Formats: sequence, C-alpha cells, structure tokens
Amino acid sequence: MNAGQTMFAQLMDHLPWTSFNRIVKRYQGDHCVKQLRCAEQYRAMAFAQITYREGLRDIEACLAIQAKKLYHMGFRNPVKRSTLADANELRDWRIYAEFAHVLIRQARALYATEKMEVDLEETVYALDSTTIDLCLSVFPWASFRRAKAAVKVHTLLDLRGYVPSFIHISNGKLHDVNVLDMLVIEPGAFYLMDRAYLDFLRLHEIHLAGAFFFTRAKSNTDVRRLYSAPTDRSTGIMCDQTVVLNGAKSRQAFPAHLRRIRFKDPETGNTIVFLTNNFALSAAQVCELYRQRWHVEVFFKWIKQHLRIKKFYGYSENAVKTQIWIAVSTYVLIAIVKKRLGLDQSMHSILQILSLSLFEKMPIQQAFARDANTTGDLDLRNQLVLFDY
Repeated sequence: MNAGQTMFAQLMDHLPWTSFNRIVKRYQGDHCVKQLRCAEQYRAMAFAQITYREGLRDIEACLAIQAKKLYHMGFRNPVKRSTLADANELRDWRIYAEFAHVLIRQARALYATEKMEVDLEETVYALDSTTIDLCLSVFPWASFRRAKAAVKVHTLLDLRGYVPSFIHISNGKLHDVNVLDMLVIEPGAFYLMDRAYLDFLRLHEIHLAGAFFFTRAKSNTDVRRLYSAPTDRSTGIMCDQTVVLNGAKSRQAFPAHLRRIRFKDPETGNTIVFLTNNFALSAAQVCELYRQRWHVEVFFKWIKQHLRIKKFYGYSENAVKTQIWIAVSTYVLIAIVKKRLGLDQSMHSILQILSLSLFEKMPIQQAFARDANTTGDLDLRNQLVLFDY
C-alpha cells in the first residue's frame, strides 16, 4: 500500500488536509501565491522540526539533495530559503494555530481511554507556562524586561496521553494567572496549578463551574481553620483541614470553604501546603495527584530539546508564532501516529527514527518493527544513557 512512498509522505498522510485547506481558505493564505503554497510551507517547516534543521539555508540544502523525491513528498517546486522566509513572514500564523487545534482534538479523542498514573475517571489537566528567551535588539516586539525579550508558551496539558488541550503564545510580560481568563472550564475536571495561579477570584470561577483546582498556598495565605480531619502523620500528611479565607478581600473573592493539606516529604523534609476545593479525594490522593503536575514540565523540556522552538528561522512575531505552532502540531502528529499505528517506542525514539528515515521508501510500521528487532536482544544495562527523557 505504501510502495514508492517516502516515510515523510506517509507521515503527512495522517494530517487532515481537508481541514487544513478550509482554514487556509478562511484566512486567504494562498491568495495570489504562485510558489510555496501554505501546504508546502507547512511540509517544509514540519520537515525542519522532525530533522532539527539549523536554519533556512539548512532546510533548502537538505531538500535540494533529494530533489527527485520532492514531488512525491508534496512539493511542486524546489524549496528556496528566500521564498520560505517570505512565507513565514507574511502567511497568517493563525492558519497553523487553528490547524494545531484540529490535530489536538483528534489526538485527545484517540487518547480518551488512556490510563493515567493516578486511578481516576475524571479528566486531569496540568497548567503551566515556559519562557523562551530572545534577544531584545532582534525581537523588539517581544519586550520582556529592560534589556531582554521573551515569549511565553502557556499550556494546559491533558494527562491522558500528555496532549496539550490549550496553548496560548504571548510575550513575556503576560502574567500566568491571566491565562485562567482564557480557559473554558470543563465541569468535573481537575486542574493542577502552581502558586503563580493563586488568584481567589479566578479560582472561585473554576469552583462555580463545577470543576476542581489543586494548587499550593503561598506563605502569606491567611486562612482560619474550621475543622481538622484525622491523619496518619507517618505517611507525611501533617494535617487535613477545612478552612475559610481570613482576609476581607480574599473572603469576598472566595467565600466558600477550602481544603488545606500540609504534607512533609519524609525523604527531603520539605513541607508543602496544598489548597483545593475537592473534599472527596483522600489527602494521600491529593498529594499524589499534585505530583502529576510535573508532567507539564517534562512536556516543556521535551519540546525544547527535541523540536526547534529555541532558535528561530525568522525574527517577526508572525514568523516566530508560525514556527512554534508548527512545532506543536508536529508533536501532536507524532502522538497521533504513535497511537494509530500502535507503536511501542517512546515519542523520543519515534522522532529519532523518523529524523533519519524520512526519505526511505518503506512502510512506517516496518521501520519501527526493524528498530524493535535490532535493539530487542541488546544488553544496554551497562551503556551510558544519553537520551533518558
């Protein structure tokens, strides 16, 4: 079925091109375009993400080497760096943002029945942001501090399949807590957040929507204890209390009861105080659930190390956002292919194999089956682990 198709072409076949063309038409992305239409621009940038190309000249050179295969990979003409630079500069970045959300919806449907590390039926989200530092003189539109520029990638990660369900790209000045205003709260869902999102007025909106938040208290959070539940201190849970906010303004912002859990890590001795509006889970479940928030940190680490979002091919806001959104959609595409084809390899292994095999003409499943057969009998216990993510 895949005879004569490169692995890159097979990978691109998993994309919903009908939806992509509809989005392009909505934003008139191909209006008066003679070379390198939006679909070709996406393919070139996705190729750069998967193979970790250093720049536009690098993309042009690598694709030029395989000139005879470009037509079957979806390119009508050779990709020129100047043409690609103009496309990144001028084509509306919202095309690729909307397309990434289409892929996100597909991926979340595929991973809807995936088991989580915590045994819960509810949907669990981890909310956080990562900052990408930039040079202020080169990226003046992304001013962050007096002599520094940056963009922030705000992400709501679904812990089933670790697929982002919401992403917002802003300059570095946008405080994390403002992102809560952009979320569509899902009733019954769990939201894991750090102290940067501790705003009681916004948390009360989550409470009124029928969802549950899990966050950490700040050192100056003023509460009054109403009731203490019995706890087993040998497990590290020092107290499990029902509290109300003590300050007049904070109590007006969040008039309902809160649950306050103090946990002392038996290994490190560090003490963490959790705040939540959920009274159904046990204190141990709350502590374990909050620990899962670090999966969003792992997600940021993964995309920064394995995708091209720290060094950009263009300097304008449109070019930067285009590159980030195509990087996000590339991550989601790999997750979709992993699930659809039933691949056992990790996301990192899949990306590494694809990066070296995109021009090979073989079924994708065969490449990964060969990888499993090649490495299955090797004893790697004494080998240095270079990529343990």
